[in-house]
Amino acid sequence: MYKLTLSFLAIICLSQFTYSQSSVSGIVKDTSARTGVKNAVVAFLTPVDSALMNFTRTNNEGGYRISNIKPGKYIVMVMHPVFADYVEDIEVTSETITLPTFPVTPKSKLLEAVILKSGSPIRIKGDTTIYTADSFNVSANANVEELLKKLPGIQVDKNGQITAMGQTVEKVLVDGEEFFGDDPGMAVKNLRADAVKEVQVFDKKSEQSEFTGIDDGQTKKTINLKLKEDKKKGYFGKIGVAGGLQDSIDHRFNNNLMLSSFKGKRKIAGFFLNGNTGQDGLSWQDNEKFGGESDNVFMSFDDDGGSMISWRGGGTDDEPYVNTENGFIKNINAGLQYSNKWNDKKTLSISPKYNSQIYDNDRETFTQSQVGETVLNERSFTKSYVNRNNIKSSAVYDLKIDTSNTLKVTLRANFYHTENEELGNSFLTGRLDSLKNTSENYIQSKNDKYSLSSSVIFKHKFKKAKRTLSLNADWNMLSLEGNNLTNSKNEFYQNGAVSSVIEQNNMRDNNKSTQKVSSRLVLTEPINKKYSLEVSHEVSYNTGKNNQTTYSYSPTSGKYDEMVDSLTNDFDQTILVNKPSARINYADKKLKVNIGAGLGFTHFNLADKTLNKDYIRNYTNFFPSANFTYTYKANSSLRVNYSGNTTQPTINQLQPLRNNTNLINQYIGNPNLRPSFGNSLGLSHNSYDFIKDKWTYQSLNFRLTSNSITNNRIIDTLKGTTTTQPINTDGNLSINFWSGIGFKMKKLNTRINFNPNINYNRFADVINNKTSFAKTLNAGLSINIQKSKDKKYDLSVNNAFSYFRNVNNQKRTKTNYNTYNLSLNGTVYHKKVWSINTEYEMMYRQKTPEFSNNLQNQLWNARLQRTFNKNEFTAYVLVRDILNQNIGIERNFNGNTLTETRNDRLRRYWMLGFTWDFKNKAAKTK
Repeated sequence: MYKLTLSFLAIICLSQFTYSQSSVSGIVKDTSARTGVKNAVVAFLTPVDSALMNFTRTNNEGGYRISNIKPGKYIVMVMHPVFADYVEDIEVTSETITLPTFPVTPKSKLLEAVILKSGSPIRIKGDTTIYTADSFNVSANANVEELLKKLPGIQVDKNGQITAMGQTVEKVLVDGEEFFGDDPGMAVKNLRADAVKEVQVFDKKSEQSEFTGIDDGQTKKTINLKLKEDKKKGYFGKIGVAGGLQDSIDHRFNNNLMLSSFKGKRKIAGFFLNGNTGQDGLSWQDNEKFGGESDNVFMSFDDDGGSMISWRGGGTDDEPYVNTENGFIKNINAGLQYSNKWNDKKTLSISPKYNSQIYDNDRETFTQSQVGETVLNERSFTKSYVNRNNIKSSAVYDLKIDTSNTLKVTLRANFYHTENEELGNSFLTGRLDSLKNTSENYIQSKNDKYSLSSSVIFKHKFKKAKRTLSLNADWNMLSLEGNNLTNSKNEFYQNGAVSSVIEQNNMRDNNKSTQKVSSRLVLTEPINKKYSLEVSHEVSYNTGKNNQTTYSYSPTSGKYDEMVDSLTNDFDQTILVNKPSARINYADKKLKVNIGAGLGFTHFNLADKTLNKDYIRNYTNFFPSANFTYTYKANSSLRVNYSGNTTQPTINQLQPLRNNTNLINQYIGNPNLRPSFGNSLGLSHNSYDFIKDKWTYQSLNFRLTSNSITNNRIIDTLKGTTTTQPINTDGNLSINFWSGIGFKMKKLNTRINFNPNINYNRFADVINNKTSFAKTLNAGLSINIQKSKDKKYDLSVNNAFSYFRNVNNQKRTKTNYNTYNLSLNGTVYHKKVWSINTEYEMMYRQKTPEFSNNLQNQLWNARLQRTFNKNEFTAYVLVRDILNQNIGIERNFNGNTLTETRNDRLRRYWMLGFTWDFKNKAAKTK
């Protein structure tokens, strides 16, 4: 609701043209005391653009009169600090008219009734979009994920990934705090939708920006679930069991337990998930802190000038990728969370979690590459098995020392154990199916990894406003021990006959660790009321070692005891980074501007003890940035972001480790690589009209990279082998546009959302020293229609159409195809306790010259349920994939290469289930 001060109204009113055709009068009354309300503002707005036409204040008896009102339709707003705002549509039809009495209600007496009458299901407050949860109907005992699927501008895909306003949601908070760690899936899959009061969507700033008020441009798309007050008292939870006997596959089951207990500011929550239907919901790796290892020494620089080094000895050192959409998985997830606050000064949060996965999958891949006039076709078959578990724990202690000083300490300890097996074979042919090479391989790995980290943040506010001092200190450690077995046979052919055979039977032992200590000092200083300055300096020191020893199999001893010197490495490394930066900030009521830059000075020393050689490099990175936010009117804002960053070549790209685990695809370094520089520009706009119940958002992102580090692939068309070397290229760019518009058709009580998008990418594709550009265009439009009536029905339809175009000079062809996705979701209720839900999705992908058939499948799920005892108990039966068409086929175009991959999928099954949603008998909030 707009809050207009008298001075603001007067300025606008004086700027209007004066009319003398009509005058209106009336009375404003207090519904509680039944008396007139004095000094209330009565304003007339045009319904087209909500422009203010005229206003006045009521007298001591609550009466008012406004002259010079032109006949027509208006929106009347009545505002008073003590009373809830009142909005009504009226029409002026004669020269003098007396309007009906406008009733206003004291905020302290009937706030919720006012929200129901004049409130909106969506509102925008600053940079935050707020959805009122109860305004969107969901089924009984639904979780938050089902609620999010109803909200305009938010999408949840079949893998559980959440997208808001075209951007991936990286954090989901509950009442502003992490829920069992930083994992978006935990809260949305396990919290009840009816416990949520509001869903808030915003770009979460860095902790430093939130403290200083100076925007550093670092944001993460975040959802905050604000719980209802009566749900934060006592306890609530859910117990669910489900299972079904199957004929041709393993029996299916899902067991779930969720419990939350509140007492004052103390919260205890726990969960247990166990099943084999693909539910997981928990992240695995520490990507944010450490990332995964790479095949060789890998050193990267982030946008803050920080650096990270990691290694991989080859084969399966890295965590194997598990996609729960494909293959078959059994999982156990469990966790606890305790948080408490004492005297509004001390806050403690502890959260241990356990995750176990057993996964297997069969994958078939067809790859076609065109090199000049030669076409190479490769078919590979892979059978994989993964058995892994981890324990993650975190503790956060937040201390408010006094009004000026705070201290926050964060500790994390994570432990991983992974066992992985992979059996594969492949063969590559040329034109007329002439055989080029074949490969058979078996890979087995066993790794134990642990990561430890600690962080201390001290913040101080001086007496002078906006003058602050903060000090961050971090320590991170990552250690891995493991072994990897590689057994392979590679045959090369010439004129249909075997020309050479290379066999490998090696065992590699790995012992790797890295530690990083860093600290950052930040000082902010106000220049005047609108300008402020931030200066900072960061120092980090990184040390690590990589001891990689490879042994070949000895037939004499029957053991892996013959050291292979050419595949043995012993490395030590140190990295020292200094990064000074400065940023100036301007802020007033509507406009916020932030401009800054940083320099990163890095000294890197990698010591190869095996060859007694040092690799020493010094880097200078430049990081300019600018942010512009303009709130041109209430509920409407425009934001512009620019950032530039230097990316240095990795050690792997300059000089890779010795590695021959893949003889068909070799990788060599390039010591002459130059740094690349990327320019990123982003524009976003969002707006919400509460009177028309209409929302819009637009997002445009542009990135151009100079001296981009691109791979040059030297392909031997006779043997079918590829040697890859990184080089510098120019001309890589990407343009992405996302938008959305939604409104409610009040007469039909139907909500409609449109989401158009356009994405264009151009990147250099270098094959046999010849550069061409691969250009990809993707344009799409989705339309979503929702209609519901509480405890009667809930219907939604989504149509998504996309057009793809791929052009590459290497292939000398243009690939065009369309995709279409239709999804229907409907729930019908009978006597409020019976309901039947059905989900239908039809997916279509047009054929291309490379693929002679269309891809099309239909997924149909259904669920019948009955609730008991005021929705406390639910019994249900469900059938998934009724048509038995859940096929795992994916097609992709990348440069001169097209790929079709087929995976195992969990197909038709049924389950019978029962859930108990329990809560304490606390009094309901009135």
